[in-house]
Amino acid sequence: MISGETLHRQTLAELAQGLAAGEFTSRELTEILLRRIESHQESYNAFITITAEIALQQADKADKARANGDGGYLNGLPIAHKDLFCTKRVLTTCGSRMLQNFVSPYDATVVEKMALAGAVMLGKTNMDEFAMGSSNETSHFGPVMNPWNTKLSPGGSSGGSAAAVAGRLVPVATGTDTGGSIRQPAAMTGTTGIKPTYGRVSRFGMVAFASSLDQGGVIARSAEDAAMVLEVISGHDHRDSTSINHPVPRYVDGLSRGIKGLKVGIVRQHFDEGLDESCAEAINLALNTLSESGAKIVEVDLPHIDLSVPAYYVVAPAECSSNLSRFDGVRFGHRAEKPQDLHDLYCRTRGEAFGAEVKRRIMTGTYVLSAGYYDAYYLKAQKVRKLISQDFVNAFCEVDLIAGPTTPTTAFALGEKTDDPITMYLNDIYTIGANLSGLPGISIPCGLVGGLPVGLQLVGPHFEEERILACAHQYQQLTDWHRLEPGATI
Repeated sequence: MISGETLHRQTLAELAQGLAAGEFTSRELTEILLRRIESHQESYNAFITITAEIALQQADKADKARANGDGGYLNGLPIAHKDLFCTKRVLTTCGSRMLQNFVSPYDATVVEKMALAGAVMLGKTNMDEFAMGSSNETSHFGPVMNPWNTKLSPGGSSGGSAAAVAGRLVPVATGTDTGGSIRQPAAMTGTTGIKPTYGRVSRFGMVAFASSLDQGGVIARSAEDAAMVLEVISGHDHRDSTSINHPVPRYVDGLSRGIKGLKVGIVRQHFDEGLDESCAEAINLALNTLSESGAKIVEVDLPHIDLSVPAYYVVAPAECSSNLSRFDGVRFGHRAEKPQDLHDLYCRTRGEAFGAEVKRRIMTGTYVLSAGYYDAYYLKAQKVRKLISQDFVNAFCEVDLIAGPTTPTTAFALGEKTDDPITMYLNDIYTIGANLSGLPGISIPCGLVGGLPVGLQLVGPHFEEERILACAHQYQQLTDWHRLEPGATI
């Protein structure tokens, strides 16, 4: 029996090499990781569903394909999916009581593409309910614990995926990012998380929160691993009206692009009193590393970026109010027992099955879309969104990418911000701008503060995932922050 002492520590790229060399089989690797998931589930609560039987079947199929000289790009490699992606014949709960028994009749495009590439699905990861939250505490299935300190939040809403990767339960997991929900948990767990350009990855089968902001992406151990998976899940999908038909580069091939001559913009507004001083020091050291490698650091101005949080928390709730109206107890999901009439069915079903944060955002969204308030709130927020987008366009006329902090602080304690929604919302202050503008962004580990990871965020122009992945990869060739495991000290 192969020991899991080293295999679970290997990156996706390293595992791919090991499988190709015949050092172990996909089934052996899958069994090792499934045992590890089971043994850490109580500590991290990173998974909602563990698909052991399916995983072993897929692993056997991958091994057979490899023996025959066949197999896809990710053949035999283990992955996990955020429980927001529909999976055929497997629970898709969105972390909500509303869908706690829902079994999807079809696969999301992301799931479908990963399966065709030969990936082995180990399970569905825990998440904030309907992706609404920044701490993974709104899940109906309980909070996810940060592997670096189980009393702390792993971030959200893709906290289960981030914790699973950080805890070495799986080398890579899918996530979704509406206002920072891939990058923020990646920063808080010492993982690498990328949100591609809006429209780059199909949203078909990805349960909607805010349709103009949601985008699927990847949480992994390294930029190289993220590039491998993003290359598979990207591309046009006729089933998604927001999917953009734009060529997908070979992201892995582009990782060798150097940093020398790269113009890196630093946003003045990101280094204000809201940023923890120790985190700012770690970010500045990372920027110095880029500068010493030949990058040119340039200060840029995003004059309207301070309005990103208020604009987001008008637009996102408005869209969620519309999207979640489908959960009414009639077609699928939870249904209130013995309703007196249709109105009673709607009210009790939604009252019973939605959590407090989801209700808060639905009510906010309904309010800003109501007659008499639409122009004052929603329309104005969309105008502000346009200004923020234009600020980024102007900045990218001067620089190749923008770098800065991913989060204001390191991971915070579970329960610390649950009674203060505004403080919780401000945790996404550095990430929301990329969502409002549809830009690609990545968070990579760049240091430790108090024994906890700090994330460096890189944001690029539309469809320049290759550029930010290459910069992230080159930085990770110069540093070892992404290789540190929970509990590491320096």
